[in-house]
Amino acid sequence: MTRLWWVRHGPTHEKTMVGWRDVPADLSDTAALARLNAHLPQGALLVSSDLIRATATADALAHGRQRLPHHPGLRELHFGEWDGQPWDTVAQSHPKLSRAYWEEPGHHAPPGGESWNAAAARVSAAADALIAAHPGRDIILVAHYGAILTQLQRAMGSAPLDVFAHRIDNLSVTRIDRHATGWNLGAINHLP
Repeated sequence: MTRLWWVRHGPTHEKTMVGWRDVPADLSDTAALARLNAHLPQGALLVSSDLIRATATADALAHGRQRLPHHPGLRELHFGEWDGQPWDTVAQSHPKLSRAYWEEPGHHAPPGGESWNAAAARVSAAADALIAAHPGRDIILVAHYGAILTQLQRAMGSAPLDVFAHRIDNLSVTRIDRHATGWNLGAINHLP
């Protein structure tokens, strides 16, 4: 069994949509980082998305863990032209598309961005490659809200809209185990 410890990066304090735009994380809550570090398995491999909010969070959790190269497949959803825009601006500029993107996730994509299905396939391929390369290991994956939700949906075998009910807080852990016959869910959005 391979245990995946999905960690959402530190907070960005952005008030706009943040996808592939590279914004830093606020890692000033050293107590929260210490609790998170203590909760995660010491012998685990550590990998992150290649966006700086994830790489910096992973750096804060390294503490002797073996670091794997940053993986672009673990990036957040790609919001294309919507990245950096306030939610209400997106709703005004693309009322039908933005509504469909969130209420009927699947094949709808922002202009210049990717659909939920494309993001889920990208993150799943990255996770599958890590599982295949490191079977039976604990792997800490520092990623993003949307990326983690795609894997939660996959493990639950649910519709995309069903996973939107789950919170994925900054510096939280969502545990998903891969075994020979499928998936086991551990804690979702655990804040140590």
